[in-house]
Amino acid sequence: MIYSDKLKELREEKNITQQELSNILKIDNSLFAKYEKEYHIIPINHLNTLCNYFHVSFDYLFNLTDQVNYKNTLENIDSIKAGTRLKNWRKENKLTQEKLASMLNMARSALANYERGRNIIATPFLYTICTKYKVSADYLLGKIDELVDLK
Repeated sequence: MIYSDKLKELREEKNITQQELSNILKIDNSLFAKYEKEYHIIPINHLNTLCNYFHVSFDYLFNLTDQVNYKNTLENIDSIKAGTRLKNWRKENKLTQEKLASMLNMARSALANYERGRNIIATPFLYTICTKYKVSADYLLGKIDELVDLK
């Protein structure tokens, strides 16, 4: 599970209903219920809204760290900055676009669009990179500027 346990835990700790969170995300309650059970994967922009609402990091929500949040976290994701971070990270790890795309089971052109900032990386691809390489999702998305040590 990518985030369902943490999301449910956060929601219940704050005594918030699924309906209240679906209203915050401006989506139907049935869709949020599917997100929470991971029947559908929550897009990064919705996860960002939830992280901001609960004052937690992506890394915490993804269960990559026990640290709840980071200092100086930006609220918004800049797709250009996120794309540049992803590209620089890939190159630092000596991965070609073809190799990383193959590892993620995605088209190289989709990865190129992420790196150009045309699209924000999809949740499952981000999660896979972060868990496999122990890199911070918050860093890759440009929400924090310092690399952090993950589990």
